[in-house]
Amino acid sequence: MIAVAEALEALFALARPLGRETIDLRDACGRVLAEDAVAQRDQPPFDGSAMDGYAVRAEDAVPGKVLTVIGESAAGHRYHGAVGPGEAVRIFTGAPVPEGAGHVVIQEDVERDGDRITLTDRLGKGTNIRPAGGDFRVGDRLSAPRRLTPRDVALLASMNIPRVCVARAPKVALISTGDELVLPGDTPGPDQIIVSNTFGLDALFRQAGALPRMLPIARDSRESLIATFDQARDADLIVTIGGASVGDHDLVGRVAAELGLDQSFYKVAMRPGKPLMAGRMGADGPMMIGLPGNPVSAMVCGTIFVAPVLEAMQGLKVTAAPRRIARLAHDLPANGPREHYMRARVEGDRIEIFPSQDSSLLTLLAEANALAVRAPGAPAATPGDPVEWIAF
Repeated sequence: MIAVAEALEALFALARPLGRETIDLRDACGRVLAEDAVAQRDQPPFDGSAMDGYAVRAEDAVPGKVLTVIGESAAGHRYHGAVGPGEAVRIFTGAPVPEGAGHVVIQEDVERDGDRITLTDRLGKGTNIRPAGGDFRVGDRLSAPRRLTPRDVALLASMNIPRVCVARAPKVALISTGDELVLPGDTPGPDQIIVSNTFGLDALFRQAGALPRMLPIARDSRESLIATFDQARDADLIVTIGGASVGDHDLVGRVAAELGLDQSFYKVAMRPGKPLMAGRMGADGPMMIGLPGNPVSAMVCGTIFVAPVLEAMQGLKVTAAPRRIARLAHDLPANGPREHYMRARVEGDRIEIFPSQDSSLLTLLAEANALAVRAPGAPAATPGDPVEWIAF
């Protein structure tokens, strides 16, 4: 067995960058920006009004000043003249500030009578003008790599960038194995269960920016596994679920080796998730990660190992899932010899670790929002002690 950190290093060594593609901005949210995006215009492109009011010369913005309104500037319809001494232009939020004006007096600070306004003694200190290029200028950059958020997409649109260069999304082939499995909606036999791991991992991998594809369930026979592996030849990553242990019906490792798997490691000193394997299907074939079949084990290993690998394949930072610190809400016994990832609930700065850690209990999996991490041989802990945790 190898440690979790060693397993991650081996997985990152197997992961290969996937190249780039250019896509429409509307399709960019959630994708990883692969090249810096360069602004094509200044924002704002002109000095603009931050308020509804009156544009005046800076020296005329004094209490008691009486000014003549000579025109109007609205968003999309600027006033084309200049503001002279003793003059004002009615202006609205977002409209270009006329030439000569250096202050926008908000309408609440003005008393109007026909075309004449009088500035009151309530004038604020700011000019209420957004300067041209105050947000960004031509040539400013949104740096890569980064996973694009809705906020980034809004910024790119304002930079006048209709298409962006992104990392290609990893194609992941998901293979569940076992005679006991049927799909949701099917009628299971008396000895069968509904497959759940594949659907949970599919959702997890989509969150990580991948394009997962669920292949038919591979049955516990060499022929079925070979046929299913054959459908995964075009994948960047093959993820098998179950069949990775050493029982008489656990055939994944043997069949993968027969098909050319160059195994990097097998078994990790952690719980849940000990029977984990990884390698590459030949020198130029897809990377493969074999996950254990227990539902919790599969989701924990997907979070700890596969999601960071998918991030690395898209050009993001090669790093383990970030850990945080919370204070324990109750007593906790000493840990055993393997690193333990325990389902838990974090509220504020307190963490409650569920008393049962049975790796088949999906209800507790759904209730958890954290994995408490305990080092091998960690001593007993008491309320208030710090505990490392990973978002789950």
